[in-house]
Amino acid sequence: MIIDISRPLSNQTPTWPGDTPFDFELTWTKEASGSVNVGKLEMSTHTGTHIDAPFHFDTEGKKIHELDLALYCGKAKVIHLANTEIITAHELRKFDLSGTERLLIRTDSWEDSMRFPEKISYFHPDAAAYMGELGIKLIGVDVPSVDFIKSRELPAHHSFLEHSISILEGLNLSETEQGDYELIALPLPIVGGDGSPVRAILRTS
Repeated sequence: MIIDISRPLSNQTPTWPGDTPFDFELTWTKEASGSVNVGKLEMSTHTGTHIDAPFHFDTEGKKIHELDLALYCGKAKVIHLANTEIITAHELRKFDLSGTERLLIRTDSWEDSMRFPEKISYFHPDAAAYMGELGIKLIGVDVPSVDFIKSRELPAHHSFLEHSISILEGLNLSETEQGDYELIALPLPIVGGDGSPVRAILRTS
């Protein structure tokens, strides 16, 4: 079974304040061209469900086209961690994460998906250190950022990079049960890119 955990993209999709709004329009119509409908997209690379390349927050970091695609497909575990403002190593120790390579956390803290949130669950840097000890290679969240919304220093982003953990943000996990799955969330091959939208899915056997 396939479970789509991507957020739909439309002209109503909320984006980071001040970032490029999502816009889709037909530049050719079948009626006008006599042949086909053709659309045009304008969007930020951090719209909806997306991955961050290290270059997003580190000018020396890898760019999208340099990332290992194997990070974004394979066995994954989904856990629920609702009503938790700061996700710490202490909170994560409540779960059996042994053998987990890709961890997706459902926080339910993005309450209205049609409005950009003012407050979300976010990570303490010690969470990244703990996940690094466990061998986790990717963290996925159902919010726009792994950091406090108004943070400029981005301590969680940098801590995840320090521990070689890739970042997947903006998932839709509202209907997803805890458990083990196969994740596929491949980025576009954007040369020089700082981020990329993905179509993220979970598969069950």
